[in-house]
Amino acid sequence: MTIIVSKNGLKAKIVKPTGFAEERSLQEYIHENPESIPIHELREDKKLLILKREFPTNSGPIDALAIDKDGEIYIIETKLYKNPDKRTVIAQALDYGAALWAHQIDLSKFFEIINQEIQNKFGLSFEEKAKKFFELPDETIEVLKISIQNNLKDGKLKFIILMDSIEPRLKDLIVYVNQNSKFDIYGVQFKFYKVDNYEIVIPKLFGAEVKKDLVSRSAKIIWNENLFFKDLMANVGEKESNIARAILDWYMSKGVNIKWGTGAKIGTFYPTLKLNGKQINLFGVASNGKVEMFFQGYPLDYEARSQMIKDINSIGEISIPEKAADTWASFPLSYLEDKEFLERFFKIFEKLFTEIPDG
Repeated sequence: MTIIVSKNGLKAKIVKPTGFAEERSLQEYIHENPESIPIHELREDKKLLILKREFPTNSGPIDALAIDKDGEIYIIETKLYKNPDKRTVIAQALDYGAALWAHQIDLSKFFEIINQEIQNKFGLSFEEKAKKFFELPDETIEVLKISIQNNLKDGKLKFIILMDSIEPRLKDLIVYVNQNSKFDIYGVQFKFYKVDNYEIVIPKLFGAEVKKDLVSRSAKIIWNENLFFKDLMANVGEKESNIARAILDWYMSKGVNIKWGTGAKIGTFYPTLKLNGKQINLFGVASNGKVEMFFQGYPLDYEARSQMIKDINSIGEISIPEKAADTWASFPLSYLEDKEFLERFFKIFEKLFTEIPDG
């Protein structure tokens, strides 16, 4: 691409690409200007929040880790064209993804690292920054965090290869991998120009032409009772559907407000209690057949959260690690098939009515 600049229509001149002197400069640029990554070409409302540069894994630091407002996680690997190992960049990115998934970082540690980074850079907590950056209402922040946790736990990661110039063979490889696997790999080419005191970046996204149709089909769903139980029946069957129905009916019989999720692939419903005007979502049910518990939203101290886990673990086959008291946990709906177990589960939830006063 040729760029020509002029002043008042006179003295036109060709501007040649300047490029980045080193990969660190490229990393710094995207960290400061995440909107320069044209992920909106996949879907208009998509943009990336860079959580941290050089995120630690057992295979080495990820150049940049990012999320979108649906909680999708992006591993960003940067390389300059002059780098001799640029041909291995896809393997390197996948290696980082495997390390992040296989040697799963403790979820409380994950958010601790992210919180510290964002606090240092913006003077905000992760929740505050995400809410401001994505323009999210208060009640969807916990849904976002649950989505991040699920994607991290399940290894559902996306990859962005970002270079100052992408050679044709690498473009072909990205398209080939996307077309013949479940991976989502995108190449982004940055052409960088300097004109006087201005910097011009022209980004181009590769790989979207293969994944765009798939992405559009996985856009956010506004779940409701009918859609949820239809999906639950398709995923696990009648037994789990009956248990989920019993849980929903019991919540509603207690006059508890029900919040339906907006996940692209998995539906959820959560009972909501209030503390100081804020919604607390603790015991939810997902259409993949799991009961989910988000203990970070539980407003009492660690000892009380640990006791709740002990109470839950006293039910049948349920076994939740104590460290989940700082994060989240899940177990199959089928563990509550026994009527006695289900009643004990309800009693644990009912304790919240006295432990958490309505704000």
